[in-house]
Amino acid sequence: VLLEPFVHQVGGHMSMMKYDEHTVCKPLVSQELSFYESLPLAMRQFTPQYKGVVSVHLKKDSLGNLILIASPSLQTESCVRRDNPIGDSSVTIWHKCKWATSNGSEHPLVKWSHTQLTKTFKDRTDLQYHTDSLLEDASGNQAERNSYNPWGLHCHRQHLNRMSSKHNENKLHQFLLLENVVSKYNYPCILDLKMGTRQHGDDASEEKKARHIKKCEQSTSASLGVRICGMQVYQADTGHFLCKDKYYGRKLSPEGFKQTLRQFLCNGNHLRTDLLEPIILRLKALLSVIRKQSSYRFYSSSLLIIYEGQEHKDNMDNHLRFHKPNCPTSHARVDVRMIDFAHTTFKGSKCNHTTYDGPDHGYIFGLENLIKILQNISE
Repeated sequence: VLLEPFVHQVGGHMSMMKYDEHTVCKPLVSQELSFYESLPLAMRQFTPQYKGVVSVHLKKDSLGNLILIASPSLQTESCVRRDNPIGDSSVTIWHKCKWATSNGSEHPLVKWSHTQLTKTFKDRTDLQYHTDSLLEDASGNQAERNSYNPWGLHCHRQHLNRMSSKHNENKLHQFLLLENVVSKYNYPCILDLKMGTRQHGDDASEEKKARHIKKCEQSTSASLGVRICGMQVYQADTGHFLCKDKYYGRKLSPEGFKQTLRQFLCNGNHLRTDLLEPIILRLKALLSVIRKQSSYRFYSSSLLIIYEGQEHKDNMDNHLRFHKPNCPTSHARVDVRMIDFAHTTFKGSKCNHTTYDGPDHGYIFGLENLIKILQNISE
């Protein structure tokens, strides 16, 4: 199976790949595998479905570009050496691959629509990542050409560069196969939130620990227990996605965080008030589950809030006649999912770590604040 870039990655630093329409894959980290294998039943509706492990290797295509090939026949549990903590080789696998034209020339991407973007991702010779693509102009507007989400490409390029000197083409790497939680959406609006007041795992070096503590103190992680890691919102008025990255999220004050949350629910024409109730209900259900998970610490994990950017006609009619608070929310297709468990610890986990008691209060603090802010927007 030829792995394709996953076009809807809005946050994180590890590159996600598309395995098939309903499945994504990412480099295997033993601690994350351990989490999925012993996932509490109550949490399953809030995490992507775990689909197993697959072997992946690098290969050159006819143009000499490096591509990633997954081998389903090798997709067995025995592929994974559990007794051996996975090192650098599995954390990332990207190699010397340039998302450029075959002659190496670069050209800017102009005005992209969602369909064009999806099609062009399949044409690897056409992609460029511009470091300024997430910058805004002086009045805070994004330039026209920034209507695609470049974060996934940014992750690819970083990984490929990092790995270029480490591995040859024949090396097999283990990847986790997970449910693609946005596959049922035509225009997925995604908010990636880094949850909790602490981000470093128990295995972090002193230097990494200090770096993460500083990031938390200087962002809304300390004050709210949650910070924005990335987002894409479909703008019905332009037909493009509005995108923000983790650097934008880190700079936000609590007030800026609230404004961005509001912006996530705005489609360029109006605020999607029909989404508030279903999102709040789902977050409250998750809160109730997290409160019951003793010993779990979800360090550095993210929470995705997802909804369909393409409005149902009934919804649009309701907005035109002033939105009725009691109007049915059956068309508000929303979802809330926890992702990224490479630093998650729990009692009985196979990895060496501190054993904690009681629920993850930092995570709970973030969820409670998130619910409060959405309730305020609703009121």
